[in-house]
Formats: sequence, structure tokens, C-alpha cells
Amino acid sequence: MSISVDGSPKARIVAALLRDGGRVLLCHRSPRRRWYPDVWDLPGGHVEPGEPPGVALARELREELGIDVAVPAGPPVQEVHGETFDMQIWLIEAWKGSPVNVAPDEHDAIAWFTEDALGELSLAHDSYLAMFRKVLAEHRP
Repeated sequence: MSISVDGSPKARIVAALLRDGGRVLLCHRSPRRRWYPDVWDLPGGHVEPGEPPGVALARELREELGIDVAVPAGPPVQEVHGETFDMQIWLIEAWKGSPVNVAPDEHDAIAWFTEDALGELSLAHDSYLAMFRKVLAEHRP
């Protein structure tokens, strides 16, 4: 378990980079959110105590987007370490259902974005844009 600068345990976060062809799905965090308000972010959330990260990811995507995904088998495509959190991000390219915003208290919008549109967005983390571009370039049909 990682410890944050104030001595408390870091939050364990899981997130999904949902890719559909040349688009990625992002969620707009509500301006009322305490952490990272009014920015575009990846769907995901906190890992519960004793919960494996992949299981947490599948649960979070069901809770936030109403979709079912297989628990990821491979390693995350990226990890982000902040002062108060450690986040693992998996590329998800297959799911059951159509993503909809079933957590309007957390996100006020969800949308698909092409690579051209991503640079115009206010993103939750500085590393996201490079990761999006890399994943989209590596997975072009």
C-alpha cells in the first residue's frame, strides 16, 4: 500500500480507456465534484478494500456507464501516481451494452472523441493526451 504525503494511505483508482475505432469515451466531471471538477476524465473509480483492481474496474464501468466488460487479463496501459492516489488504466475495446451516463451525480456528460478533438479538452491529467494519441495510433485498423 502506498502512503500519501500526509501519511494516509493513497487511494487506489482504476480507470478504463474505452476505444471504439478512432474514438475514446470520456466523462465530464461535474463542476460540483470535490476532486478534479469540471474536467474530462476516464470512467472508473476507487478499488474497495480486498477487491482486485480488475474486478473493481468491471464494477465501476457497470455503475457509471451501464456496460459489462471482462475483467482485464493483461497489465494496465498506463499507471498514474499522484500525491494522494495511485491509478491503473486499462484499454477496453469490447463491452456489452451501450455506454450511458448512469452516474449523473459524478458526471454531467459522457461523449466520444476523435484524436483531433482531444487536444481542445480540459483533461483531468496532463499525461492523458499523449496516452490517448499513442493508443489511437497503435490501434488504427
